[in-house]
Amino acid sequence: MIRLLRFPTLILAVLLGITTAVPVVWAQRAVPEAREQVMLSFAPLVKKASPAVVNIFTRKAVQQRGPSSPLFNDPFFRRFFGGSFNRVEPRENAENSLGSGVIVRPDGLIVTNFHVIEGADTIRVVLSDRREFDAEILREDEQTDLAILKVETSDEQLPYVELGDSDDLEVGDLVLAIGNPFGVGQTVTSGIVSGLARTKVGITDFNFFIQTDAAINPGNSGGALLRMDGTLAGVNTAIFSRSGGSQGIGFAVPSNMVRTVIAGAASGDALRRAWLGAKADTVSAEIANAIGLARPDGVILSDIHPEGPALRAGLKSGDIIVAVEEQPVFDEEGLRFRIATGLLGSTTKLKIRRPGRVFDVDLFLEHPPEVPARDEYQLRGAHPLAGATVANLSPALAAEMGRDHFDTGVVVRDIASRSPAHRLEFRPGDVVLEVNDRPIGLVSDLRDATAEPHPRWVLKVRRAGRIFSLSISG
Repeated sequence: MIRLLRFPTLILAVLLGITTAVPVVWAQRAVPEAREQVMLSFAPLVKKASPAVVNIFTRKAVQQRGPSSPLFNDPFFRRFFGGSFNRVEPRENAENSLGSGVIVRPDGLIVTNFHVIEGADTIRVVLSDRREFDAEILREDEQTDLAILKVETSDEQLPYVELGDSDDLEVGDLVLAIGNPFGVGQTVTSGIVSGLARTKVGITDFNFFIQTDAAINPGNSGGALLRMDGTLAGVNTAIFSRSGGSQGIGFAVPSNMVRTVIAGAASGDALRRAWLGAKADTVSAEIANAIGLARPDGVILSDIHPEGPALRAGLKSGDIIVAVEEQPVFDEEGLRFRIATGLLGSTTKLKIRRPGRVFDVDLFLEHPPEVPARDEYQLRGAHPLAGATVANLSPALAAEMGRDHFDTGVVVRDIASRSPAHRLEFRPGDVVLEVNDRPIGLVSDLRDATAEPHPRWVLKVRRAGRIFSLSISG
């Protein structure tokens, strides 16, 4: 809550948006006689919200291999002392990191950034009153760079911040950032919303960020971006910086996306998001000119998935989506965000432009289907892919991996260390297309194709949109 008490007439007029001229007699200006006449403070808001912003300390063990001195890498040195002199046992070092988090429920549910707790062996949460708790990870979502933690408080109710509606934000709104920059302790900075729907940042798979000039620095990650009503506008995630420090451009994950990641986390439900079931492209100036639009606007559908809700809603290739629930859509990232933050099992209204007319369509929000079933399996035997864990791609698995929903085939999910697949540098995400000229559509096809040894293996693999052929002696 902002205290706005007895401001001089001109200042009050500006703050209240009064546009008519206000007569001011400058000769009558006087020194303020009371503190309330000059005080504008965020202190009540900070006092209420800051106990719900926590420090997060993580620790993970890191294996370090190799010689303890660069001399061991010198061929001349090894010539006299032999290779055995360089056999140094791996050493385990502890790597510590610091971030912030926000308590969003009184039972100890905390939201932070995925990159704050990624790979952590232990996580320690420290409250503003210096109490400390061990935290359990309930959910990690690399696609949004969010993670949900839980601390046990023996039924004690903790201070928390309610989630706001990030769609209500406007550029120019005042916001506060609370976190622990550089480990100096809880710090509050103020600023405004500098931009909304930032989709070209390249931080996560769901690029749709609130931009703010409130100072955000290393250690602020996972902290709160607060609205003036005390609700959570977003979770501070990244900064644009050439020096490593704040340069007035910070980014936060909107609270509406935070809400979808929180949903079901405490009960252990799988994270599920709605999908459109169509390929979409931003309407560029060239596309607008080609189809006779006055200006670029919305996203155009280029393909409709046969198992998707777009088809059932009657959408067609060439349709242009210009808004979702009255919120304008300018690019495919914004459309993905609007669909993904909708409530599963409900309907959302799309505004569609089709040659000759503009109309509304109700889209039923459902999660992508797992068809075919993933049939995850670790390959074994005497062949190049031994040690690879593979699965059937489906819209559901593609969404889980951050891939195109239209992707099909058999994808590598994991590679066992020191296995043939590891030595041949196969990677998670590779899609196996052929083995010895035999097309691979399902895991069962790949199992059959590698069941018998061969003197030579010829594999065709798709990686990051490119197709590679490998020939390997058996």
